[in-house]
Amino acid sequence: MRSKQQAATDLNARRRHGRADRERALVRAAIKLFASHGYEATTTREIAAYAGCSEGLIHRYFKSKEGLLRAVMSSHTSQRMLELAEHLPVSDSLEEEMRQPMYWEVNRMWQDRNFLRVALQRAMLDPKIARSVRHLGPARLAKVIADRLRNYQNPLGLDDDDIEAASNAVSALCFVFGFLRPAVLGYDRKETKQVAENAAKIIARGLAPAKRPLTAQRT
Repeated sequence: MRSKQQAATDLNARRRHGRADRERALVRAAIKLFASHGYEATTTREIAAYAGCSEGLIHRYFKSKEGLLRAVMSSHTSQRMLELAEHLPVSDSLEEEMRQPMYWEVNRMWQDRNFLRVALQRAMLDPKIARSVRHLGPARLAKVIADRLRNYQNPLGLDDDDIEAASNAVSALCFVFGFLRPAVLGYDRKETKQVAENAAKIIARGLAPAKRPLTAQRT
């Protein structure tokens, strides 16, 4: 026969799992509705109804709609970084190592363009959201790229400053080619992806160890 303590432990575990499931449902609903209707036009009541939860849970778990948006951005970014790590193995070619994450992010940002519009619009109005966008977006991607460069199998002879500069440059270009040029400025996506690939090649050439000139043989 189970003790009262064990029963209480099991009940708390079920509650934790139940809360986690409800939080995920609310985050998924918010991503969908923010992207399709916009942040301002979406109400917490609509999000709760879409998630099949009580509206009060949004305020209980996230404090406010703004808090829910920050949770959405955190969840969304974590999922992107996880997928990038799972689908892009470290390459033995430096050019490919630069091209892979840029090409991946260019495609992924286009898929997420409606949600990115919402996040950036809020970031321009709210400094707290701006800080979240900065830390959860470009900074997280730059860290992933920097870690890949540090783990690259052929030593590059780069110091940390060089790696940080290169990873931040690639992260910024991902945003430019993945979102800004096609979604905001209306550039052709095929052309934009080609420019992104060319940029990756240029960065790879800049990172590659310099080849030593052959010493002329004496005759």
